[in-house]
Formats: sequence, structure tokens, C-alpha cells
Amino acid sequence: MTGKIARKVKDKGFGFIQSTEDGKDYFFHHTGCDYPFDSLQEGDTVEFEMERNPKGPRANHVRPINA
Repeated sequence: MTGKIARKVKDKGFGFIQSTEDGKDYFFHHTGCDYPFDSLQEGDTVEFEMERNPKGPRANHVRPINA
């Protein structure tokens, strides 16, 4: 899937990606990034895989496009 980083909470190590495919927001955690979390910025276009967990859908393997 692809999307843009809509919100990033740097001090807590998580954020939200708005999918360009379905318009939904997906939670992501710094441990689910394949790229340094600190290098990702709000507005960056990213690729990610959606996984289901007990708390709902979550973005995993987050990486910027054209990095």
C-alpha cells in the first residue's frame, strides 16, 4: 500500500499514515519502520504493508518512496 505520513509523534515513537488507496488512517510504530523513524517526516510518501493485530489494522514495513 502507499500513503502519506499524516501525523508523527516523535517523542512517543509512533504516527499515522493516510492511505492513498482507501483513505483510511493506519497507525505505525517506530519498530515497524524499515527506514530510520527520525528520517520520516509528515507529508512524506511511503509504502507499507497493512497487518491486523488485536488493536486494529497497523502499518508495518514502512519505507519512504524514492529514498
